[in-house]
Amino acid sequence: MSTAAKSPVYALVGNPNCGKSTLFNALTGLKQKVGNYPGVTVERKIGTAFTQHGQPLTLIDLPGTYSLAARSPDEAVTRDVLLGRRTDTAMPDRIICVVDATNLERNLYLVHQILDLGRPVILVLNMMDVAEEAGLKIHTSRLEHTLGIPVIACAASSGRGLIELKLAMSRPDLPLSRHAWDVPAAIAPAVSELQASLQDSDKKQPLIARAEALLLLTDQDSVRVAGSTPLSPRTQEILGSWEKRWAADGTDWAAALVNARYDNIGRLTADIVGASSAPAGPSTSDRIDAWVTHPVWGWCIFGVLMGVMFLSIFILASYPMDMIDGWMSSLSGWVTDHMAEGDLRDLITEGAIAGVTGVIIFLPQILILFLFIGLLESTGYMARAAFIMDRLMSKVGLNGRSFIPLLGSYACAIPGIMAARTIEQPKDRLVTILVAPFMSCSARLPVYLLLIAALVPNEQVPVGLKVGIMLLMYALGTFGAFGFAWLFKKTLLRGAPPLMIMELPPYRLPKGRDVALQMVERGGVFVKRAGTIILGLSIVLWFLVTYPKSPEGTSKQESLAHSYAGTAGHALEPAIAPLGFEWRIGIGLIQSFAAREVFNSSMSVIFAVEQTDDEDADRGHLRDALRAAERPDGTKLFTPLICLNLMVFYVFAMQCISTIAVVKRETNSWKWPLFQLGYMTGFAWFICLVIYQVGHALGY
Repeated sequence: MSTAAKSPVYALVGNPNCGKSTLFNALTGLKQKVGNYPGVTVERKIGTAFTQHGQPLTLIDLPGTYSLAARSPDEAVTRDVLLGRRTDTAMPDRIICVVDATNLERNLYLVHQILDLGRPVILVLNMMDVAEEAGLKIHTSRLEHTLGIPVIACAASSGRGLIELKLAMSRPDLPLSRHAWDVPAAIAPAVSELQASLQDSDKKQPLIARAEALLLLTDQDSVRVAGSTPLSPRTQEILGSWEKRWAADGTDWAAALVNARYDNIGRLTADIVGASSAPAGPSTSDRIDAWVTHPVWGWCIFGVLMGVMFLSIFILASYPMDMIDGWMSSLSGWVTDHMAEGDLRDLITEGAIAGVTGVIIFLPQILILFLFIGLLESTGYMARAAFIMDRLMSKVGLNGRSFIPLLGSYACAIPGIMAARTIEQPKDRLVTILVAPFMSCSARLPVYLLLIAALVPNEQVPVGLKVGIMLLMYALGTFGAFGFAWLFKKTLLRGAPPLMIMELPPYRLPKGRDVALQMVERGGVFVKRAGTIILGLSIVLWFLVTYPKSPEGTSKQESLAHSYAGTAGHALEPAIAPLGFEWRIGIGLIQSFAAREVFNSSMSVIFAVEQTDDEDADRGHLRDALRAAERPDGTKLFTPLICLNLMVFYVFAMQCISTIAVVKRETNSWKWPLFQLGYMTGFAWFICLVIYQVGHALGY
């Protein structure tokens, strides 16, 4: 008989910012698996903890929610798992409710709903150290006696209460709660009828059916996600009938249920929460907030922190990125030295290894971005940053939470898009994902620098001119992102103006272990998700630039011109000719879908620039080759107007299969990445058409 097979499955639930993830990490350590719930971009975190006797226990860390009345996909997943609606996740045997002891009354609303489920529950009063510092005295034993369930005083960040919690989790006979409350008389008949239908038609257990009936009547059950079992037609019919009846009578049934819950919670907390020797004056968090949320100093502090994050992603990440590039180049060289020349070797070195490099070279930026996000979240500053930016972002229909993903996209759109998961509203999250690639990422820099050098006839580009053109490119991308965000919120993804109501948690010292775990998790998710698609697309791209094979002795330039990619470049020429581009530039545009900076190496091949070990010399030779390039009629190909237009095209066009792959993963559909590819590239074509035609008409 296997004890492990009978070990119970615990669900860990709680409000956002209650320390639930810290507790999960403390209980499970590195024994975690991170994935997605099938069909929805909500993280699924499962870990293994051990009892005091060494027996394994399975923990599911469910997304944070203030109520089972879901308002976002994350909250809908929590609701569906607890109610047994998901076919891919069994209903947990036991539930650990984590609450913020400093805001007990508000946190108990979710606990109140969960106790209705009739499952064994352990209540964890987390952040007891902060509550005690605030002068609060919570009678834990009295709360335990009233509810009839284990109540653990805990401070997960310091490890306080973990042994007591593990002992409670080890109990084979966790008691069911004595929780009971009176449903308003006007609502009781509807609850009874819906409960009966849920038992008969939806095959729910009695207590689960009652809890779901109460939830349906709060009128907040409209958010449904993939994998959620729908209600039976009979239950929907009964619900609609009662809602019509109450609407005709003017009965606010949802408010009646919510108020009844809070009345019960209020009576409970009145006997449990008291004040001890409360400290005089404002708290430490209040004193910090006087500076951090100040109308002037708040922006200064925000600017410094964002600048440090921005520079770290650009500068600090460059060292490990160069190391990774060197390692992968060495690996490619080793394969080249130890394999016979041929297509298989080229497939491995130029297709597979190049594709893998295109994924993992971004890993340092991913890790640094999520290091900062983890630090900002764990200290409590992230909520303040969103608060500060909310007024500005609301001008384009977004809220303050969109700012961090957009800022991160200046380094790379991939971590920026992944960071959009912190945005609760699905439409706001999707709009942020759709516009994030407009931010000029680091992959565009080599292209900008090459074209600026080709644009200016001098040997050395004046620093002021270089900085000015670079700032112009960054400004164009930023205004493009904000403009399309405003447009989408007014049309395609129309919604009510976003109201950002959020809690400002107390400041805390970050826990390095939790931040490090988050970095590792996000990095692993990125490599797994992006790697498979990018690797496949990179191999396809290699095939297009390699075949059909040219005769022996053909130069790389001629081979590329006669490849499928070269043929595509010629086929693309009628579409890009109105922009001032020709087929050789078209090949560069096609190849740069692997990564924008590939444009430079593509131009090196097309214009037969020999590569050496001196990168500065290579850039100078390529610059000279572009300046000397001519069209068949003898006119210059890379005129200042063409160079400027090509930079603008790279600002607005979707030229990155890595980003397309991640958008597909984050939206669980090809619809949105294909739409993104179409609208961004179409807009880039139109803007470049206007710039070239107007510039050409003016004689440039």
